Amino acid sequence: MANHAAEEKPLRKMAEAFKDLANTLNSQTLDEAAKMEVAPFSHACTLVSPLFRCLGIAFKFAELDYVAKVGDLAEASKSITTLHTMMDQDIQANCVRKAGSHTRNLLRVKRGLDMVKVLFEEIIATEGNSLKDPASKAYTQVFAPYHGWAIRKAVSAGMYALPTRQQLMIKLNEDEDSARTQMQNYVASCETVISYIDKLFTTRDLGIDW
Repeated sequence: MANHAAEEKPLRKMAEAFKDLANTLNSQTLDEAAKMEVAPFSHACTLVSPLFRCLGIAFKFAELDYVAKVGDLAEASKSITTLHTMMDQDIQANCVRKAGSHTRNLLRVKRGLDMVKVLFEEIIATEGNSLKDPASKAYTQVFAPYHGWAIRKAVSAGMYALPTRQQLMIKLNEDEDSARTQMQNYVASCETVISYIDKLFTTRDLGIDW
């Protein structure tokens, strides 16, 4: 039973995976372009999927989209080593903005990671048992600018079906203190990873607002 309980720590798993990614980036010397391999990145991203599921119907569309895009990156990792190589191949093939391109999918996965980061920041900063305000702020800040009216309307309606803070802790198999610690760890590490991905886009003049 103890082993089973240890396995069911999705928040801890994702925090540790992103800490490893951030450490990998931070350990590389300043005089070389930092490189991140697609395989460990896509694996870490799969560990975020359970969090979307815990949020219920409000983020169902985001969950389905995120899982599909991460799946594409995981498949790409079988033949492409690093994120920057993956993007450069799309640039050479002139398919960066085409639906289904690895680079386009990377940008959307990055937004999923960012949404979770903002959600955790809001949960950490607020009291009370409702997740409606933290989730609404995270969605509005990260996803809403890129979603049409119908999706925004559906998400708004789904906010009333969010789990409570206490219910979320139970689903994540954490108490308030341990959850706060793991959320803070994810936020700090994810900031490093997101900044790196943003730089991959901006240094190639691809932009990140599309």
